[in-house]
Amino acid sequence: MKQEKMIKYLSWVATGMSIMMYVSYIPQIADNLAGAKGNPIQPFVAAVNCLLWVIYGLGKKPRDLALATANFPGIIFGLIAFVTAL
Repeated sequence: MKQEKMIKYLSWVATGMSIMMYVSYIPQIADNLAGAKGNPIQPFVAAVNCLLWVIYGLGKKPRDLALATANFPGIIFGLIAFVTAL
């Protein structure tokens, strides 16, 4: 039982770290909007990867909400970074 509880907490800590990783796109987005265009390929690939993980997390039985929650911001911020880099 202790190991299950530890794994659950670990999954939510990892979720928080994943969200922070995708929020770190904000400076790149700001630079893109200011005219310093970056490479759009990496954020686009990250957005597609996150979309696949969200679909997987919500589609598996039982649902893996930590996995889906961790990857959802990657879809949003990845697509914003992609579009602003064009």
